[in-house]
Parts: sequence; structure tokens; C-alpha cells
Amino acid sequence: MARIRIWIDPFHADGTVCTHAIKPSGKPRDPKSGCTGRKNYQVMCSEHGKVGEPHGLRVLAEPAQSAHRDSHKAVPASNAA
Repeated sequence: MARIRIWIDPFHADGTVCTHAIKPSGKPRDPKSGCTGRKNYQVMCSEHGKVGEPHGLRVLAEPAQSAHRDSHKAVPASNAA
């Protein structure tokens, strides 16, 4: 059985993942990086892809991440013989 991962990705306004170093304001630390800043955070699941709606703050996405992780724990494992 494959391990299921649930994480939170930061996104730019154009929908691409932001991997740039940013200031607490969400603006890029390096203005020459070409980063437009982070717009929102999306809970991601290795099995389901995007989970729910994007959140403006990471702390608002964390409960959705926990809830989705718990939903995987609640599903009984199939007995493959």
C-alpha cells in the first residue's frame, strides 16, 4: 500500500506553486526573483489532488489539512488476500 501524503502548497495568483523566499507580508524577499508573491495556500493530497478551496492564510489551511488526514484514517483498510 502506498503512503498517502497531505501537505499545503503556497500558490501565486496565476496558480503556479511558489517556492520563493518571502517576507511575512507575502512579498518576495528578492525583488529580482520574478515572484509575484503568494496569493493563497492549497491543501494537497497525493491520492486526491487539491482538497477543498484555497485559503488566504496558511493557518487557515492547517485545520483542513488535519481534517483530510483524519478522513483517510477513518477509512478501513481493505483485506487483500
